[in-house]
Amino acid sequence: MNSPASEWKQWLAENGPRLLLFARGWSNSRHDAEDLVQEAILRMWNFQADKGGAPPDLPLVFSTIRFCGLNHHRSESRRRKREESVIYLNDFQDVWLDPVLEEDEEAMILRDAVQNLSQKLREVVVMKFWGGLTFAQISETLAISPNTAASRYRYALEQLAHELRRIKEERHASA
Repeated sequence: MNSPASEWKQWLAENGPRLLLFARGWSNSRHDAEDLVQEAILRMWNFQADKGGAPPDLPLVFSTIRFCGLNHHRSESRRRKREESVIYLNDFQDVWLDPVLEEDEEAMILRDAVQNLSQKLREVVVMKFWGGLTFAQISETLAISPNTAASRYRYALEQLAHELRRIKEERHASA
């Protein structure tokens, strides 16, 4: 009788190339495909340990590779969206906080009004308006409910509108 380790070794020698070929369809490179196969094999190893440690059925491993590939694509696309939001926000901040724009009085007034919001309100406004995030994404990021994120956004917009009206009235009163 063979030991479970030698059974797995033989099973991997027989099935490894076809698993790698299948994983290539779920990845962008050979290295990513190898990572998917490794992740699937590790999951199977742990799953099969409860069942005597024998190698798994091949269809189950294909299904696990597919599952791991889907997870990988989801997390990559979320990561890419987060990075794009941060890049966009940073690009904007470079312009938004650029001293050259201080010649534009309205931009300065708006920037100061946003900066004067409380941190909780300011971060929601920045993530929503300049970061382009949804309330669901903001709620995940800040560990608050989507309704709280939306309420903070509305409250911040009300405060900004009130502040801008006040400044406009002051300007017209002094003119």
